Amino acid sequence: MDKGDITNQTKHKKICCVNDMPGVGKIALSAMIPFLSVNGIDVTSLPTALVSNTLDFGKFNILDTTEYMDKTIDIWKSLGFKFDCISIGFMVNPKQIDIIERLINNHDKEKLVVVVDPIMGDEGKLYNGMTEFNVQIMRKLTAYADILIPNFTEACYLVDGICSKKNLTSTEAKDLVKQLRILGAKSVVITSSFVNNKNCVIGYDHLNDYFFIIEFDLVDVRFPGTGDIFSSILISDVLNGNCLYEATKHAMEVTRDIILYNKNKDEKFFGVDIEKYISEGKL
Repeated sequence: MDKGDITNQTKHKKICCVNDMPGVGKIALSAMIPFLSVNGIDVTSLPTALVSNTLDFGKFNILDTTEYMDKTIDIWKSLGFKFDCISIGFMVNPKQIDIIERLINNHDKEKLVVVVDPIMGDEGKLYNGMTEFNVQIMRKLTAYADILIPNFTEACYLVDGICSKKNLTSTEAKDLVKQLRILGAKSVVITSSFVNNKNCVIGYDHLNDYFFIIEFDLVDVRFPGTGDIFSSILISDVLNGNCLYEATKHAMEVTRDIILYNKNKDEKFFGVDIEKYISEGKL
């Protein structure tokens, strides 16, 4: 089975989510695990850090779990644990790249789908606590990505700020994808983009050699963790057999729906009410 044939399997797909785990807030692993699980994906988590709360609060504490990761993947290898997909999010230091490289190399790469969500920033700037150091880490991980899912800001940082303007032409959008692919990414999905004066998601599916732009109506409300939700729906759909274009469209629809569902929530820094949304059969 090659990477283009991740369908036609009756058993649940297994994913290892490499990301941070928050104490307070529906972001990262806390946001991804419920959506992946409800879509029939068997989730294993490998926390890169324990984070006290979403960074939006301004104050936070981060516990680096590199040593735990290092010992854990050796144990997993000895126990024969294998995954169909490794999803990589927030990373703390370069040593974690070496650990993830070992985890990837423990698998048959032709049967493994690697997804990289280079969590670094949004709205033209890096998140609180993020530096050029984090950009360098994510730039190196991009080389492993079968699917790379940056937002527009992160895409620009990855290619060293090649996009100096927010509103792109279709040609400039294709060029941005091309620059990310030069870094090593195969398929690319760029969220929070603006092309030809319209909000959209830019994508390229390397399996079908297909470039696409999907427009959307912006909901002017910000919640932390919606990017993680988008990624988890997209990954679920791809692992369950959908093409990248359809998976992207569905991820956009679910993300928009859950933002509207939580639009009037007062405490937005805590993220959206994921379990309530799922329990009411909204998916």
